Amino acid sequence: MKHEYDFLVVGAGLFGATFACMAKQHGKKCLVIDKRSHLGGNVYCEDAEGITVHKYGPHIFHTHDEKVWNFVNRFVSFNRFTLNTIANYKGKLYNLPFNMYTFYQMWGVTQPEEARRIIESQRREAVMENPANLEEQAICLVGRDVYATLIKGYTEKQWGRACTELPASIIKRLPVRFTFDNNYFNDRYQGIPVEGYNVLIKGLLDGIEWRTGCNYLDDRAYFDGLADEIVYTGPIDEYFGWSLGFLEYRSLRFEQEMLPVSNYQGNAIVNYTERTVPYTRIVEHKHFEPGNGAVLSLPYTVVTREYPADYTPGSEAYYPVDNKRNRDLHAAYQDMGRCNVPHTWFAGRLGSYKYVDMGQAISSALKFSKALL
Repeated sequence: MKHEYDFLVVGAGLFGATFACMAKQHGKKCLVIDKRSHLGGNVYCEDAEGITVHKYGPHIFHTHDEKVWNFVNRFVSFNRFTLNTIANYKGKLYNLPFNMYTFYQMWGVTQPEEARRIIESQRREAVMENPANLEEQAICLVGRDVYATLIKGYTEKQWGRACTELPASIIKRLPVRFTFDNNYFNDRYQGIPVEGYNVLIKGLLDGIEWRTGCNYLDDRAYFDGLADEIVYTGPIDEYFGWSLGFLEYRSLRFEQEMLPVSNYQGNAIVNYTERTVPYTRIVEHKHFEPGNGAVLSLPYTVVTREYPADYTPGSEAYYPVDNKRNRDLHAAYQDMGRCNVPHTWFAGRLGSYKYVDMGQAISSALKFSKALL
């Protein structure tokens, strides 16, 4: 039976919007739905009296892939924002990612070889040939001092468990440099849409029908009857009613505040690495717009405190917990999908149970679209 739409796309985040855009270019008719009251998923932004607020945490677009960069620039222009994060530990400030500024602030060293010698000495004292967990991996990367000051408390807050219980792979993606370079990312292209991420999403969905406030799982039979095929970007375990068990995530809680000062912390992101400070970071949103004098000169500012939270089904799933139990469970759900729902594709961050940044989300959607269309 031919349905009204070629594709139903469940989830209007970056992956879903990109796929729908590519499907339209291939002459396919799509309907995009989202259970939230807005488009954009976690990149959605709100206007707070002239300040663009990243509603679900800060999102900095970065990629090495020129094709991805050219693709998104078709819909919106990007500013020159470069992420330089600051860490606050007991009132003392350190530069992130770990670089020569950090090592100078930690030990007073000014030459790369001095920093290397200290790290190597602390690594030898730890006697770790094959790091078995995050704590051991971190000490091998940057030594005990940096680990205790800038990694341990922050990470244990973020993941809700001891660093000795977390896999070493989590810390491997953090850059360590023996240069005076505060740029958090190594990617060639980086920035934030001048007009905001909402403009990017609306550009991707231009000419495509969409509906918000629609929970696919609340009326699956109805929505399944609308399209020949379904691209589902929600949690794959929820799709199957958690019949094999729950995939684990970490969630977040945000506290937003408008303050009567023009500049609260002087930086877009400040991490708080003490275990006793309940939030992991404070985001000051106006600093995502460098060079925008109209915004930076406003006599008020908006800050958001991020609090890590336990995940329960129904709450927002932000960070997959990468361990063997969850990888095996996700694989089992994928097998169930292939066997039982041949016209449904599980994709995106939640469908694939992978943490991805925005450039990776766009890239994977483009590759997925090429293979499917």
